[in-house]
Amino acid sequence: MHATEGRPTGQKMTVSDGHTWWFDSGSLSIDFAYTGAMDGSGCETMHAASDLTEWLIGRFPEVIDGATDRDLIDARALRGSLARAATARSRGDEILSDDVDVINLFAATPDIAPSLIGGTRQAGRSRAKASQALSVLAREAVELFAANPTDRIRECAAADCTLVFYDESRSNNRRWCSMQRCGNRAKVRAHRERNSSVPPR
Repeated sequence: MHATEGRPTGQKMTVSDGHTWWFDSGSLSIDFAYTGAMDGSGCETMHAASDLTEWLIGRFPEVIDGATDRDLIDARALRGSLARAATARSRGDEILSDDVDVINLFAATPDIAPSLIGGTRQAGRSRAKASQALSVLAREAVELFAANPTDRIRECAAADCTLVFYDESRSNNRRWCSMQRCGNRAKVRAHRERNSSVPPR
């Protein structure tokens, strides 16, 4: 069971031509890497601490306290390690030891404690800090990369796309970053090739 199970994944991506589309990496930690650290992912989206706060609150509504400038620095460090680790796993390579250390460091810090709804007494903080959400992301990455050395973390099958995703399907047969993007383009190409090979009547 992933530390982030039940939390929404996916986000809007903008490519160099300005086209925006929805990309669901299947993992919050990989989604987070795509806020600016992954190669070819487009532009940086974490310009200020408020951008980090907005991204985190969209996935962790208990994070009500705003992120600080220190949180932003930490988030970018974790994000870089997550990006390199996901890319390495997608290519069947070992994760760099420095990146393992960074991910493990964040995973070792306090995360957001689970809680049941319906009680009459408050146990601990009712609001989570940004640093706790970063710990949850790191813990998911530990589970993800340890359990899936190569088989479910892969690059899009399109020759002109290097987006990395976690295949969470039961059949483990996801090929495309998105069926609406690369999957659809592949279908169109296959259709054209089939039609062009049919002799005229």
